[in-house]
Amino acid sequence: MSTGEQVHLDDLAARLRAGSSEALAEAYREWSSLVHTLAMRSLGNHHDAEDVTQQVFVAAWRSRHTLRPERGSVPGWLVGITRHKVADVHAKRARSARDAAAVAVNTLPDEHAPPPDDQLAARLVLHDELARLGDPRATVVRMAFLEDLTHEEIARRLELPLGTVKSHVRRGLLHLRTRLEEVNHVPS
Repeated sequence: MSTGEQVHLDDLAARLRAGSSEALAEAYREWSSLVHTLAMRSLGNHHDAEDVTQQVFVAAWRSRHTLRPERGSVPGWLVGITRHKVADVHAKRARSARDAAAVAVNTLPDEHAPPPDDQLAARLVLHDELARLGDPRATVVRMAFLEDLTHEEIARRLELPLGTVKSHVRRGLLHLRTRLEEVNHVPS
């Protein structure tokens, strides 16, 4: 790196730390494609990579006071934030998979399942709780699990942001799991 480039990076870092929105815009123009590429490679999903890119620059702005040019470069700092945001998405995916598995265990029959009449209460609660979720959450959960649509397909069909669809699925599953656990643990 040339001396001129280092001076430019140091100046950009100083301006960003001082709260210059122009410096943030410059950093975005310069390194958003790097952030997006890293997120895309790790997550394998264009929409998630776009969300992470946005989150990285919002986080950079909010935590600009942590930028220390003497300890590393602006792009290195942004890569660190990207790694954390990508890890957050992987953790959310894992939680969603666990929640989906928990709901499936409580709703799908297995060889050790009680007779159908004993499952009636759980099915009625599931139906009732789906109705209580309200729209669009109930619709999103039904589309995800009864119609087996992806989050992206649901977002397109309902014209909702992808993050909103994911939130509805996660919160809906958590609510349903809690209610089904209550029904399954109540002595009859």
